[in-house]
Amino acid sequence: MREAGAVKAFVTHMFNPINIPGLVSSVHGLDKKAFSEEYERSFWSELLKASNNWVCRINQTNPELLPFIHMDPHIFTPEEATAHLQDLYEVYDVKGVKVHPTSQQFYMHDEQMMPVWKTCTEYGLPVITHSGPSKGAEQHGEPEQFKKVLTTFPSLRIILAHMGGGAWRKIYQLSDHENAYFDISEIIEWTGSQHGPTDVELAKLIQKLGPEKVLMGSDFPWYNIDHTVKRVMELPYLIKDEKERILGENAEIFLETL
Repeated sequence: MREAGAVKAFVTHMFNPINIPGLVSSVHGLDKKAFSEEYERSFWSELLKASNNWVCRINQTNPELLPFIHMDPHIFTPEEATAHLQDLYEVYDVKGVKVHPTSQQFYMHDEQMMPVWKTCTEYGLPVITHSGPSKGAEQHGEPEQFKKVLTTFPSLRIILAHMGGGAWRKIYQLSDHENAYFDISEIIEWTGSQHGPTDVELAKLIQKLGPEKVLMGSDFPWYNIDHTVKRVMELPYLIKDEKERILGENAEIFLETL
């Protein structure tokens, strides 16, 4: 961040989801059959809470890092999730919630998660989520999967990372939602690839969505921040002012309400 001249960054926290086969036995040397379902859920619940607390404490020593905590419907009950979110909101400077529907294998409109989105709306906390197709049959991160939440909670700001990734052509259908935001992480590094847009197509997509609703995203450590900045400045059609908004000004405005 210092090398690239970045002054603030979202820390989008991820925690190993409970539905990874054999995770309990492989990591802890425990016989998974010895666990009751309730004990196993409670076991992972306490670990996730501790992990979220750790991320929040980073901000106390590194105020330039803004914590987005992780939520998982396979681990938390709705009541537990909202209580945990409220506790962290009151104790720490929590900035939002991070989820990855594809790797966590759930839909944003899952009834288990709707109370979490309601609580985020009440607290004014945004949500950052992975968006894009997966290799499996179920498509948890396709753009259409976000419509119900955006419609049910119109004041909830949702940042769709990667602008839909390989499903970028479908992201247009969310352009009418006032609080649907997007980031250019990863997708800008894959222009011209088999499933990615060209530079021209990406620039036109940004214009369609509204340059004021597109944020800089690094997806670090996968990509170099300086190189991503360079790629933004190389995009055609967009004027310098629009590019500078993407690289920082939009995030400044976004952060004013956090």
